[in-house]
Amino acid sequence: MRKLKVAILPTSLRTWLEAMAHNLDTTSDNAAALLPKLAEAGLFRLGVPALLGGHGGHVNDAIAGVAAVSEHSLAAGFVFWGQRTFIEYLLQSPNEALRDRLLPDVLAGRRAGATGLSNAMKFLAGIEGLQIKAIKTGGSHRIDGQLPWVTNLRSSGFDVAAAIQADGNNPAFVASLSSEDRGLERSVDLDLMAMRATSTAAVKLDNVRIGADRILHYNASEWLPKVRPAFLGLQCAMAIGLARRSIAETTSRLKEGRDILHEPSEALTNALVKAEAQLQEGLRGKSFERSPAKLFELRIGLAAITAEAVQLELSAAGGRAYLTQPGEGFQRRLREGAFIPIITPSLVQLKTALEARQQPQPASEIA
Repeated sequence: MRKLKVAILPTSLRTWLEAMAHNLDTTSDNAAALLPKLAEAGLFRLGVPALLGGHGGHVNDAIAGVAAVSEHSLAAGFVFWGQRTFIEYLLQSPNEALRDRLLPDVLAGRRAGATGLSNAMKFLAGIEGLQIKAIKTGGSHRIDGQLPWVTNLRSSGFDVAAAIQADGNNPAFVASLSSEDRGLERSVDLDLMAMRATSTAAVKLDNVRIGADRILHYNASEWLPKVRPAFLGLQCAMAIGLARRSIAETTSRLKEGRDILHEPSEALTNALVKAEAQLQEGLRGKSFERSPAKLFELRIGLAAITAEAVQLELSAAGGRAYLTQPGEGFQRRLREGAFIPIITPSLVQLKTALEARQQPQPASEIA
């Protein structure tokens, strides 16, 4: 069975992530340092065409990078996901001028890129309406609304993608908003129980004005299905990295009187390798654009593998996992694992969307 390519992180970055993982999880002290550290390693350039300043390759290479980082710190993997997903929007946008203007700074980590499209992905699946509205006034749009939860909103400056309900009978569109926009207000960091260095906050929009030069795509319903595979695929990478690390921790203890865990550990490893291969093949063949349900199911399955891997690590570690110092790494992974099911769209939302797809629909509504 073919395994998803494993990214090799520079030793300096691996060492830093291992040393800072607890701090990144429990405080925001090093939030400002995280994005530059990932950029210095060239990670945001994975899967980006060389002509646009990248390392070339495929989005699968970026997924391998997110998984590798997430093995050491899910907080770092989450920031990586947000930045690289915003980069993917720029790559897939027909607005080349906007891409050329923003891409160099986000690739270099000088500027944060955030994906505020979690609400949009739920909108696309029929789960909820859009939370941002626009009224066209002359050649610009007046935007009002909110994004209650967005990651990678660095206080030093960011750009965030948002889906916006247009006025009248016009379709919803996707635009890039800037932290410098008048009327855009970033909240203080949300009081998370873990992954606190991720610059996660809310955004309020009050009479924000943007022109056509800021629009990533004029038709959200047409464009989002094309970017959704990368959006969810990069999310899957976070689960892959966390599961891989917990399995490795379990395997390292199998000779300590816990050989009974060898069989479930091997079974879990095989399940993870199979899921990785399915993810890679689906993205490369673009089958997830045609059949998004398969990607939903894969994301749900990877969350289950991750939860089982973390619990298997607990069984392997025994009582040491419950002690503050020797159990610090496991305790962090336990908190990280609790986040995997609720990343938007959450598992409940994905299951709801799958169930809705299985319901009979009138012929006129079948896409």
